[in-house]
Amino acid sequence: MYKLALGVEYLGHAYCGWQKQHHCASVQAQVEAALRFVANQPIEVFCAGRTDTGVNAIGQVVHFETEAKRPLNAWVEGVNTRLPDDVRISWVTEVAHTFHARFSALARAYRYVIFNRPRPSAILSARVTWERQYLDVDLMQEAAEALMGEQDFSSFRAAGCQAAHPRREVQQVAVSRRGDFVFIDIKANAFLHHMVRNIAGTLMQVGRGQVEPSWVATLLALKDRTKATVTAPAAGLYFVNAFYPDEFAIPLIEPNEVLWQ
Repeated sequence: MYKLALGVEYLGHAYCGWQKQHHCASVQAQVEAALRFVANQPIEVFCAGRTDTGVNAIGQVVHFETEAKRPLNAWVEGVNTRLPDDVRISWVTEVAHTFHARFSALARAYRYVIFNRPRPSAILSARVTWERQYLDVDLMQEAAEALMGEQDFSSFRAAGCQAAHPRREVQQVAVSRRGDFVFIDIKANAFLHHMVRNIAGTLMQVGRGQVEPSWVATLLALKDRTKATVTAPAAGLYFVNAFYPDEFAIPLIEPNEVLWQ
């Protein structure tokens, strides 16, 4: 039995999220069907982090087990020929049997992308969140500093979140601008349901000047989702990387090499 890890890149606007569901198209179903064709046997994949409807990924990590022995490049090239244009395998590596895409991950990183100009873009419409009002990234970064460390993120947790507890550790957070694009990059040991999108919505409020940067710290202390702003749209969210112990040699993606040069 072989255990392989794959890097998966996808645009999420045509899918009801990563997870396989009976009533709609999912990224997982597309990947499993393509792998099944190459392996000539049923395949079940496990991912580093499930994404919601409309959310994208450039560095999703999945693993699967198979008895089928194929050259590593066949798992990339062969599978890609069976995938729709908006889903692609970017790399493959054989991993130890102790590896698990979800449970071996030490941290995950997301990027939220805002197209910040007075008029929207037709070309980017499913790939970014459009904001017409100019955003002050310095104020947004000042506010984001309150998110650092391990704390209770109840104010940024979706009502239907099924996590056992609301405590998460944010390890890095950065807000930056490149031309008309504003990026919110955040890395944490794990994320609550809608956590990044809820944070993005609040930071955009700060960037517009609607609330002071100190409002983020206040929200955290309140531990009350009803006090926060609306959830930012899914189109701007990208799963960028999952981080693992060095022994597994899982590749990392540099988002600037892929998007928004």
